[in-house]
Amino acid sequence: MMGSKWRKAKLALGLNMCLYVPHQKLEDSSPSSSIKHHPDTANVPSRFSSDAVPLSPSPNDCRPTTPTPSSSGLRLSKSVPKSSKKTCSICLTSMELGQGHAIFTAECSHSFHFHCIASNVKHGNQICPVCRAKWKEIPFQRPASHLPNGKSRINPADWPRDDAWAVRRLPSPRLDSTRHVSSLFQASEPGIFDDDEVLDQQQENPQQNVFEKDASKNNSIGGIEVKTYPEVSAVPRANSHNNFAILIHLKAPHTSGGLNSRNQTIFSPSTQNSRAPVDLVTVLDVSGSMAGTKLALLKRAMGFVIQHLGPSDRLSVIAFSSTARRLFSLRRMTETGRQEALQAVNSLTSNGGTNIAEGLRKGAKLIVDRKWKNPVGSIILLSDGQDTYTVSSPSGSHSQIDYKSLIPPSIQRNGGTGLRVPVHTFGFGADHDAASMHSISEISGGTFSFIEAEGVIQDAFALCIGGLLSVVVQEACVKLECAHPNLLINLIKAGSYRTSVTADAKAGSVDVGDLYAEEERDFLVTVNVPVDESCDEMSLLKVRCIYRDPISKGMVSLEEDNEVKIQRATVIGQPIVSMEVDRQRNRLRAAEAMAEARAAAEHGDLTGAVSLLESCRRALSETISARSGDRLCVALCAELKEMQERMANRRVYESSGRAYVLSGLSSHSWQRATARGDSTDSTSLVQAYQTPTMTDMVTRSQTMFFGNPPQRKLRQAQSFPARPHPR
Repeated sequence: MMGSKWRKAKLALGLNMCLYVPHQKLEDSSPSSSIKHHPDTANVPSRFSSDAVPLSPSPNDCRPTTPTPSSSGLRLSKSVPKSSKKTCSICLTSMELGQGHAIFTAECSHSFHFHCIASNVKHGNQICPVCRAKWKEIPFQRPASHLPNGKSRINPADWPRDDAWAVRRLPSPRLDSTRHVSSLFQASEPGIFDDDEVLDQQQENPQQNVFEKDASKNNSIGGIEVKTYPEVSAVPRANSHNNFAILIHLKAPHTSGGLNSRNQTIFSPSTQNSRAPVDLVTVLDVSGSMAGTKLALLKRAMGFVIQHLGPSDRLSVIAFSSTARRLFSLRRMTETGRQEALQAVNSLTSNGGTNIAEGLRKGAKLIVDRKWKNPVGSIILLSDGQDTYTVSSPSGSHSQIDYKSLIPPSIQRNGGTGLRVPVHTFGFGADHDAASMHSISEISGGTFSFIEAEGVIQDAFALCIGGLLSVVVQEACVKLECAHPNLLINLIKAGSYRTSVTADAKAGSVDVGDLYAEEERDFLVTVNVPVDESCDEMSLLKVRCIYRDPISKGMVSLEEDNEVKIQRATVIGQPIVSMEVDRQRNRLRAAEAMAEARAAAEHGDLTGAVSLLESCRRALSETISARSGDRLCVALCAELKEMQERMANRRVYESSGRAYVLSGLSSHSWQRATARGDSTDSTSLVQAYQTPTMTDMVTRSQTMFFGNPPQRKLRQAQSFPARPHPR
């Protein structure tokens, strides 16, 4: 019984919890020798020691526990991860014996490197970053000249040389807590954000900006693979065929970063030159509703992101509540940069309202004002609430709100600036505004993820950066040209990708943009096939692809056009429909049904919405791919069923249904993986469109605190299988 209460207490205090006790000499059991001091801590109060070791947890403390609902209605992860031994919770590095590091142990029993926690306090925090306990005594740094008796101290190269460690008792807290405002939002910042750190010199070589026509000459990992599939292989000569479907399939090359013994991609600074470096801006909600477990888990997730960025990648963090503040400029994630970023993130406190527009405005300004530019740029936005400063709906209808006002024109896809900086949004919990987060991502060219369970926030971030850190193609564009004089392009179905068809319907294009390593795209083109009794074989379309190699910065044009041909015979047997074409028709049909059901639900017709989803599910089950046991069709049917359950009533739809449907629409419209809630397993992520590098990064996140294969399983019923490779 006592053990159960202790596990629940740890859940409530923020999951990644570890107690530290002063190191004891095994050869001396006397009380006076229970604390070992380094010379630089001889005059520091006994509250902090020079070294600390973790109290060995009981195996029972780390077994899965029943999720406990939080005040916001969120579900916690089903498993409580083990804390890393001898690790500072701020910088995430070890606290080993004999390293000369002063260790501060607070009255709540959590321990940190003294210089880390002192920096945390300097930013305005006076509470424990782990358990949020309010401290009566806080650590701080004072000039070395104040050291008593003129004693010197050990001073590692990366520590400040002009400070000494000390502890100050805080005055009694005032009853009016609303007067406390974090110093984070009071510090001054420049009017123009052109103070970004200069890029890695290896990334600035102008000689690399060349134009190449042969992919094999400037891209060691190969070019884009283009395949085409006609709906059927033969059409009778005397017959015309309107809305004849042609599938265009793209697959990006793999990354050359190398694999480990388990065929997992290696993410390390040494393989930085095998991928395009990233400028990443994270815009994080630190409003009052983020207090407690949610903020602690956000800090842990950001720590994971920081640790996996390379020295050529740059990061900046924007924190927003009622207003917004830049924590630090775009900074390269070298060893020093990562340490400083971790300290800044761990200094975050929660208070105030939710001003998403101000956070995005500052994030966009940082992207626009930067003096230097890495090849890949992106913004990550996380919020658990609704913007109460910029948008409002008199009637309460989500369909009547102009969410475009939340997004600065500079990062809108049609903003005219030429910037390609997608905003990948993350809705956290049951109270976030899923409609606004989805709109922000859609307008900017990013994806929307729904984090239903608190415990998977790090996995959701891992999924996103697993893609951003594997961009191998940029500015990709598919060009279409009719190969027969009487053929006309009818329609190009490409989801959210921008398409165009010429006035004479003889040519068209799809603006694909960036692709992650081994990422795939499928576009369905319908044409009107004319009668032609003069030939045995007819050429329909010529397909080619051009793109920019982000490493060489040169444009690549595949030399050979991919030509789509069909047979024209006098008499043909029963036509065999291409399985690939049928599968993609099912995907597009399901996505259209989801959009129609969502529109019906927003107008209050949940019964009609459920009926639309059920009709689509039954139609899919009768297709040739479903009858052949196609896994994609099975996954789509399971997803449609899940959406029906989340539209059971208004309460369920408002709390999770809307967000689940919108994250699914985002995933299908961009054919890119997003994180989604799951009614049967609160810690699972839908694996649709996941690339190997994204999957590897999620696995890395899940195993980080376990040391064993992940205990948070991703449900296979809704994972879209890899496409078979036609022979």
